[in-house]
Amino acid sequence: MDLLQILNEIDSFVWGPPLITLLIGTGILLTIRLGLIQVFRLPLALKLIFTSQSKGSGDVKSFSALCLALAATVGTGNIVGVATAIKAGGPGALFWMWLAAFFGMATKYAEGLLAVKYRITDANGQIAGGPMYYIEKGLGEKFRPLAIFFAFSCILVALLGIGTFPQVNAIVSSIELSFGLPIIATSLILTGVVAAVTLGGIQSIAKVSSKIVPAMALIYIAVCTSILALNFDKLPDAISLVVSSAFSATAATGGFLGATVMMAMRNGIARGVFSNESGLGSAPIAAAAAKTKWPAEQGLISMTGTFIDTIIICSMTGLTLILTGVWTGDAAGAAMTSDAFSSIYGMLGSQVLTLCLVLFAFTTILGWNYYGERSCVYLWGVKSIKPFRYIFILMILSGAFLKLDAIWILADIVNGLMALPNLIALICLSGIIVSETKKYMQHLKSQKNK
Repeated sequence: MDLLQILNEIDSFVWGPPLITLLIGTGILLTIRLGLIQVFRLPLALKLIFTSQSKGSGDVKSFSALCLALAATVGTGNIVGVATAIKAGGPGALFWMWLAAFFGMATKYAEGLLAVKYRITDANGQIAGGPMYYIEKGLGEKFRPLAIFFAFSCILVALLGIGTFPQVNAIVSSIELSFGLPIIATSLILTGVVAAVTLGGIQSIAKVSSKIVPAMALIYIAVCTSILALNFDKLPDAISLVVSSAFSATAATGGFLGATVMMAMRNGIARGVFSNESGLGSAPIAAAAAKTKWPAEQGLISMTGTFIDTIIICSMTGLTLILTGVWTGDAAGAAMTSDAFSSIYGMLGSQVLTLCLVLFAFTTILGWNYYGERSCVYLWGVKSIKPFRYIFILMILSGAFLKLDAIWILADIVNGLMALPNLIALICLSGIIVSETKKYMQHLKSQKNK
């Protein structure tokens, strides 16, 4: 058995039933303890995106912090991941993706809350927060090894995984395919743009994310909505197929080989969690930077990230694939979504999808640059910021030419392992989460009575 095969086996185990069960189980626990907060407080959370006063300490506005988190979260997984899940598990995978997102909203709320409660100010006067801080400060000094493990894993994922190689490859290959621009030219332009943004720090990254993320999401949602509208008469049957396929085997049809209920469940939940990152511990690093004095307020705003990522964007992708019938074809991944767009808009549809893929991948690079930087600050202090940024830019430059499958699989493994210390903290600190939630709700009630 070679190294690649061994790593694939480990990757399948890490992202297998134990971790998925822990991720969903944590979401269920928090959902119960917080009284279905993702249902009863979702209208308030959506309202806060635009009305939060952004008062209190912090580096960026609450909306900018959300965009920064969405920059890293909304990525190629929303296009490729959904297609992969449906190709392997059938339409029923989309239902299990919804279920993962539902409970994941409670998890994301808890992460955002704890990030603000236990954040600190670094030697440069910038906010630093995230799982490494709420593990150490919330659980105590004896849990510091867990915090160190999380931070080190986050750096590896930022430099060798989600933050660099897959995104760079997605950008250069899709642009070459759609527009014929040479890989080396795209790589140099991309490196220059990433360097210009990331060297400016959190303010620069947040400013760019706040402009690109809403724009790219709206473009993608608009195209998907138009496809759904053109096939509106088929929509009830498509939704019925999603629900029925979640609880019964999907028969083989066309290029689709058939799927069991377990295949639908496993692929839907795994891809859903991987897409919205609820429980993985990455998003709270961005949430900590928000200007707010109420941890629960930023928790509610963070919660909308999972709603936007999976309930809206992933649903749009999934229903588009099902309505156009491309899920039964031979194409897979991004090619499947491209076929769906092309079936309605021809070459223009394929080019619009390329634009969305490029923007999704680019913002993911920006988000993970910040996550890696903040993890470096936790481990080695502010003196490590510049070296990390330069190494990160070097990885972007070389990413288009490296085909190191072993590194990507290793990064995927470490990405999954990031979740373990984070989930331990969320479970152990669930009492604090409930207490902070009650304080904020009492505050809102007193404000309303004035």
